Amino acid sequence: QVQLVESGGGLVQAGGSLRLSCAASGRTFSSYAMGWVRQAPGKEREFVTSISRTGSSTHYADVMTGRFTISRVNAKNTVYLQMNSLKPEDTAVYFCGASRALVPTTTASFDYWGQGTQVTVSS
Repeated sequence: QVQLVESGGGLVQAGGSLRLSCAASGRTFSSYAMGWVRQAPGKEREFVTSISRTGSSTHYADVMTGRFTISRVNAKNTVYLQMNSLKPEDTAVYFCGASRALVPTTTASFDYWGQGTQVTVSS
């Protein structure tokens, strides 16, 4: 089992940037693909991006391509989400997830979740 703790959320103006971090406990971090999903008020969770165990492969939802970048540092048990050119519609709670799949592509692909971090983008 792995425990995940997100950080780095906050309030930012449209066009700004944020970097989210997700710290994982345990010694098996490199055994999991990692990813991010988000949930806006009144909406279902939405897949954002994922990264393979070694970081060699990534996958992005179409609407995030070019603006968001996922990365991981296995030596630090941490995965990151760099978000640039933020838009008000990016406002949501962002959740970090760990998956046994090679490269998760849906919210259902994840086995463990963090508690989430709020990102609010003002217009």
